[in-house]
Amino acid sequence: MESILIVDDDINLCNFLSDELKEAGYETTFLTDGENVAEYLRENKTDLILLDLNMPGKNGFNVQKEINSNPGIKPKVIILTACSDLKSAITSARLGASDFLSKPYDFNELLSTIKKVTQKKN
Repeated sequence: MESILIVDDDINLCNFLSDELKEAGYETTFLTDGENVAEYLRENKTDLILLDLNMPGKNGFNVQKEINSNPGIKPKVIILTACSDLKSAITSARLGASDFLSKPYDFNELLSTIKKVTQKKN
C-alpha cells in the first residue's frame, strides 16, 4: 500500500483528501504546516507527498529544498496549490516535484496523477 503525506495548512482539505485517499486504498497522514516534514519523513516510510506551496512559516519551496538536502529521504512530490503561475510550476519542477496541480482540481484527476507518479520508476 502506497503511503501519502499531505502537507497543507487547510485542515478541511487535509481531512477530505485523507478520507478520500484512504477509501481509494492509500495509507495517509497529514501535517498542517511545513515545519516538521523532514522529521516526519526520517521516522516514517512515505512514498508520496501532496504539498501545498503557500503556507505560513515554511512554504512548499522550502519544504522541497529541505527534502532534497536529506539524502536518505526521497519521496515523490506532487504540488497542489492555488499559486498556479508558470514561475511556481517551473521552480517546483527544478526542485524535483513530479507533478503540479492547480487548486481547485478534480479529485479523479488527482487520483490519476498519483497513480502515474507512483508507478513511475525513479
